Amino acid sequence: MRRKVAKKHPILPDSKFGDVQVSVFVNNLMKDGKKSTAFKIFYNAIDQVSEKTGEDGLELFKKALENVTPGVEVRSRRVGGATFQIPTPIRDSRKNSLAMSWLISFARKRNEKSMADRLSAEIIAASKEEGSAFKKKEDTHRMAEANKAFSHFRF
Repeated sequence: MRRKVAKKHPILPDSKFGDVQVSVFVNNLMKDGKKSTAFKIFYNAIDQVSEKTGEDGLELFKKALENVTPGVEVRSRRVGGATFQIPTPIRDSRKNSLAMSWLISFARKRNEKSMADRLSAEIIAASKEEGSAFKKKEDTHRMAEANKAFSHFRF
């Protein structure tokens, strides 16, 4: 028999924008429990986005997250000795966590000097539907499309 489903912990909105999504993003950005440092990095990145584009930084951040959010993913499943990549729809919480983790991981791999610079550049690129994080989403969708023939193996 299955155990109980884990309770969702309530996450408080951040102090500057009053947005829960920002808090979740900063929690993912944080390393070694240094939340105040993560908030500084994020706020600096949003300020840089506003300076570079002349638009609202938070709106561009949300647009970037929306552009990077995948709709389907492929999951491996063994059927009769062969392993198939089966496209499956993703639930909303996983969509958001994948989008955030892709944005953060590809920002960390960039070549700018500080993490705020890297994050702001990745946010701007993702909001224009460019950059590595957006490419990752496109590749995921392309793999799902290529393996559409195996979707009947989904259970």
